[in-house]
Amino acid sequence: MNADVDTVMHLNNRLKPVLIGRVRKATAGLGLLLLLSLLTGCDQSAERASPSGFAGLDASGEGFTEVLPGHTLSFPEDHAPHPTFRTEWWYLTANLQGPDGTPYGVQWTLFRQPLDADTPRSGWQNQQLWMGHAAITSAEQHLHSENFARGGIGQADVQLTPFHAWIDNWQLLSLADTGDDPLSHLHLEATTETFSYQLSLTTDRQVVLQGDQGFSLKSEQGQASYYYSQPFFAAEGELQIGDQVIPVTGQAWMDREWSSQWLAEGQQGWDWFSLHLETGEKLMLFQLRHTADKPFHSGTWISAEGNTEPLQDAVVIMTPLHHTPVAGKQLPTAWEIEIPHRELKTQVSALNPTAWMDTTYPYWEGPISIDGSHQGVGYLEMTGY
Repeated sequence: MNADVDTVMHLNNRLKPVLIGRVRKATAGLGLLLLLSLLTGCDQSAERASPSGFAGLDASGEGFTEVLPGHTLSFPEDHAPHPTFRTEWWYLTANLQGPDGTPYGVQWTLFRQPLDADTPRSGWQNQQLWMGHAAITSAEQHLHSENFARGGIGQADVQLTPFHAWIDNWQLLSLADTGDDPLSHLHLEATTETFSYQLSLTTDRQVVLQGDQGFSLKSEQGQASYYYSQPFFAAEGELQIGDQVIPVTGQAWMDREWSSQWLAEGQQGWDWFSLHLETGEKLMLFQLRHTADKPFHSGTWISAEGNTEPLQDAVVIMTPLHHTPVAGKQLPTAWEIEIPHRELKTQVSALNPTAWMDTTYPYWEGPISIDGSHQGVGYLEMTGY
C-alpha cells in the first residue's frame, strides 16, 4: 500500500494528542519505549515495564553501547545523534528579561530513544523515537507543550552539517559560518497553540566537558553518561504569550548527554541545577536520590574563562529549605547550596514554584534566582517525586 508521506504525517500529528491522552493513564509507570511503541504500532516486550526509576531510566542497557571512562569526546561529531546508545537529549534553558526587567524562563528539549538495540534502519523501518518539550515560565504562568515523532521520515532528527535539531516545527539550527563551531550561533524556536519563542544564541567559548573529561558518573555502582555543556550563550529574541509579544535578552545553557543506563537500581530521580553567577562563573550540580541510601552528588565549577573543576560527592551540600504543594506532591522549590572550599553558600528560589511539566513523564522545571554569598540566576529540574 502506497501513501503520500505528507498526508501520513498530517494524520499522525492530528492523532497524536488523542492517542497520547488515551494511553497516558494506561501506561503510567511504563518506559518511554512502550508508550511510543503503542503510538507507532511497534511491538515491545513486557519486560520494558519493569524498571521503577524515573521514566524507566534504571532499565538494563544490555545490547546498547556502554558508557566507559577514558573515551574522548569529539567535536563537532558528538553534536550529532548516537543511535547505538539507549537515550540521549539536546537540552536548552534560558534565563531572560523583558524590557521592563520582568524575568522569564525558556526550555527547549529534544529526546531520542530507540525501540531496540539493533543496527539503525532507514525510512519507515527506522526504530528511533523522538520526544520534544517546550516551555515558557514567568512568575505568574508556566506554559508547556509536548511533541512526539518517529525517525526516518523527516519529522524529527538531528543532522550535523549544518547542525540542525528538530521535531515538527520546533528547531535548533546553526547559523555559524562554515568552518566555525556550529554552536557559536544558534537559532532556537518553538511554536505551540498558547505560546511561541524565537531566540538567537551566540557564544565565543568552547563547550565544557562535565565530570572526568565528559564521563559523568551517576552512582557508586558505575552508571554514567557522556555529558558536555555550553553554558556561555548570550540570548536575544522574543516570546509570544497569547497576543503579547515580549522582546527579551539574557543567558542560555545547553546540555548534551547520552547513555545506555542512567540510574542505578533504587535511584528514583534527580535534582539538577545550572547556575549563572554574577561573577561570570558557572556552576552545574546534581544529586540522584536513592530509596535506601544517601543521594549521590556531582558537579562542575566553571570559571569565567571556561576552565573547570570537577566537584566530587563529598564537597557538595544541598539542603531543601521550602516545599511547595504541586500536583499532589511536596516539592523542594527553595534550596541552600554550599561548596565550602569555594566559599559558596547560596539560597536558590524558584521564580514560579508551580512550574510543573505535566508531560508523559511529569517533572518540575523552571528558572531560579540566587542569593547569598553569590548572586545570579539559573535553572532547576526535579524528577522522580
